[in-house]
Amino acid sequence: IEAKACGLASRDTLRLEAGMPLYGNELSLTDVSTGKPVTLASFKDHVVLLFFGFTQCPDICPTTLLKAKEIKDALGADGKRLDVVFVTLDPERDTAEVLPAYVHSFDPSFIALRGDMAATKKVAREFRVFFQKVPNQDGSSYTLDHTAASYVIDKTGKLRLLVRYTDPVDNVVSDLKQLLAA
Repeated sequence: IEAKACGLASRDTLRLEAGMPLYGNELSLTDVSTGKPVTLASFKDHVVLLFFGFTQCPDICPTTLLKAKEIKDALGADGKRLDVVFVTLDPERDTAEVLPAYVHSFDPSFIALRGDMAATKKVAREFRVFFQKVPNQDGSSYTLDHTAASYVIDKTGKLRLLVRYTDPVDNVVSDLKQLLAA
């Protein structure tokens, strides 16, 4: 695949061990809409656009989800084979009630995943996602600093691309079309 979105396959060296990337191979959380456990195998035969964030994020998360909607729409009929998955990094505030309402406000087909803090930290480590709480000035609340990239997982469950926040929609769509056709 000739990646245009500055993905792992093009500019970053994707180190492999036994044919698998050295990270991004495991995910075990709960789909908040169904209450069922989800792993990467749950998305077999679909391409996944995976993003880590939180519902009270003021800019990166809503912008990324709007961009994901634009990407899915640009794929036309192939968009049905793209699963946009949002993983909360803030399970304390992003409850099973709050999270799906937020994610579905961008597109009802988007999937919202959460776990307890231990599961959240585990999947974040697995995908090399940085996040940390940052208290506001009076200490009454907090925001999160976090990685602002999305991950593309192919139909076999392998991590294939890293989509940066600044990557143009057209380039991401081109990459996804190649993965969907493979």
